[in-house]
Amino acid sequence: MSIALGSKASKRDRCQEFVETLGIIISFALKEQALFVLERETLVAKRALLTLREEPEFRLHHSLQVDLLTDSTSVISCLSVVDSIPWAFSHQFEEYVAEKAKRSKIFLENLRFIEEFNGAVNRTYKVGLNKFSDLTNEEFVAAYTGYKLPSSTRRNSSQVNSFKYQGLNSIPESVDWVKQGAVNPIKNQGQCGSCWSFSVVAAVEAITQITTGVLPNLSEQQLIDCATDGNQGCQGGWMDNGFKYIINNNGISSETNYPYVGVDSTCDVQASSVAEAKISDYRDVPPNEDDMLKAVAMQPVSVALDSSGAAFQNYAGGVFTGPCGTELNHAVTVVGYGTDTDGMKYWLMRNSWDVSWGESGYMRIQRDSGVEGGLCGIASKVSYPVA
Repeated sequence: MSIALGSKASKRDRCQEFVETLGIIISFALKEQALFVLERETLVAKRALLTLREEPEFRLHHSLQVDLLTDSTSVISCLSVVDSIPWAFSHQFEEYVAEKAKRSKIFLENLRFIEEFNGAVNRTYKVGLNKFSDLTNEEFVAAYTGYKLPSSTRRNSSQVNSFKYQGLNSIPESVDWVKQGAVNPIKNQGQCGSCWSFSVVAAVEAITQITTGVLPNLSEQQLIDCATDGNQGCQGGWMDNGFKYIINNNGISSETNYPYVGVDSTCDVQASSVAEAKISDYRDVPPNEDDMLKAVAMQPVSVALDSSGAAFQNYAGGVFTGPCGTELNHAVTVVGYGTDTDGMKYWLMRNSWDVSWGESGYMRIQRDSGVEGGLCGIASKVSYPVA
């Protein structure tokens, strides 16, 4: 990257703008821990791009689509002519460089894992680079999951015993609620442990479409802000508590009326009072894949599973077969099931990590794996709303 040159004064002015802009970008990058964007095309934080893209002095840097700090000569040249270098910028620059080195090391470790995994024979799925590839698995789980079952919670036996699909005998060989128009496009929870709210909303949207023919786009943010009885917003939650809130609130608002911001906020009472969809009840499914299959044959369901491990983090396509445990830490929506061309049964899982992860935001995960509670515990905590 180079800075447009001219007279000494014009260069000084231009460099002053550059340093100020770069300081803002570095601040965002450090705050968001988003130093690597897909395929390392740019180290500018996404939020900085959205905030600064209209600024004239930023357009030059954004259009280059390169690492802003790669050409150290330009940076040093600028620092030598500006009138003043704020201490905060100097401190942030050093922190940025250290963080960049740390992220580079983690990125290379993940890249090595990906190459070795994909190089092995008899894999049923592939892994690949994505927006999580500069994070350790511990960082990834801490930032992008959020299923949290309250320690005092026990399943209501009446909710399980009244599982209405128990006697279902005619079960299709495959179901895809996405193709049937009951599922909205993939969303992105960001660095907020709100996966539980996305799981709830997708299930409620689906049953609304199935029963009315109209697919609403509902508000995850309302659940984060308002469904706080037993849930903790971006610090995690449980889907059943989300369903209870919608019932008690006499509905849930639309995404347009109560938009997603991905941080904990005060409940907007006025917005939350405008119901776009309602449910009358919810049910828990007995913790086995046979009963889960009956439920998914009739509607998408909310589930929890263990999303730990580098393979899950970097999943890129195919039928996921592990490795994973049963320590439930993430909530998703199962929106179908089927069998692949090699005869492997799978669940079709809708995630909330944007379309850059997995199969355009989805995962196919092995069904009938022989593991009690399903692979990764996917059948252990299953529930669905009742219209």
